[in-house]
Amino acid sequence: MKWVRFRIKTVTDMEDIIISTLYDIGLEGAQIEDKVPLTPLEKEQMFVDILPDEPADDGVATLNFFVEKQEDGGLIVQGETADVQTMTARIQEELEELRQFCDIGEGSVTVDETEDLDWINNWKQYFHQFYIDDILVIPSWEDVKPEDGERMVLHIDPGTAFGTGMHETTQLCIRQLRKFITPETELLDVGTGSGILAILSLMFGAKHAVGTDLDPCAVEAVAENCRTNGIAPEQFEMMIGNIITDKEVQDRVGYGQYDIVVANILADVLVPLTPVIKRHLKPGGIYITSGIIDDKEQTVVDAVRASGFEVLEVTYQGEWVSVTARA
Repeated sequence: MKWVRFRIKTVTDMEDIIISTLYDIGLEGAQIEDKVPLTPLEKEQMFVDILPDEPADDGVATLNFFVEKQEDGGLIVQGETADVQTMTARIQEELEELRQFCDIGEGSVTVDETEDLDWINNWKQYFHQFYIDDILVIPSWEDVKPEDGERMVLHIDPGTAFGTGMHETTQLCIRQLRKFITPETELLDVGTGSGILAILSLMFGAKHAVGTDLDPCAVEAVAENCRTNGIAPEQFEMMIGNIITDKEVQDRVGYGQYDIVVANILADVLVPLTPVIKRHLKPGGIYITSGIIDDKEQTVVDAVRASGFEVLEVTYQGEWVSVTARA
């Protein structure tokens, strides 16, 4: 299947107006490309280990509209047959009418053709098995090699929203977890995502794990990864919500009952999280953090100490930092 893509270059202030206007002529949905900074809520809901650096907003936006191309080269728009030239002309007419009243910027329209891609699964070509020390991390679409038969194997399918374990911050946490887990460990994983840290903790021998996340999609991701790795449902409990601000989530998680809390988030989240987490740990419990870029190390260390923790160890990988402390 092929698609015709109409690309409109405009300004960010006109995104919604142009999308609404072109909806009336049959262009439904738009892929938006711009450099508008993320809001605090959007950053919170990205559900990735590390946020990318954001380029400066230049006020320019590109709107992409896709229309299926028929075998005869025609387009079906609002149930009627149209051709590319006619649709292009209609788009230009609508833009010129808007231009009479609004600054739409360049307002150019370009047309190209794209193949029908499997957007959900296409990313799989970029994720292959890899090692974290003596652990083999492998997706479901690859096989364990005979020479890896004696290794601990973590089967992980991260989906489109969560990490794979390849990031340095995740690996820093894994190495720290191995130092402190015992058969009696009750573990809390804040921002669990695909459940990698909690699942590996259970594979290392922890007794039970609880994971919290903001994204409801984490529930199915964790459930699938638990099934793949032979983790029983009763071993890993998932909760959705913000443990920093939501008293109901805090109550459900429970107070003073965790031997280890691990949080692979961002330094700006770890600062307000840390005093909250202290209440959920047992006396002497271990707090493992990462997601800290090197220039934020002191900020997190200060927040950990200010909350009454004893800093035990600071470890590094690349430009990333992990801080381990005791309650």
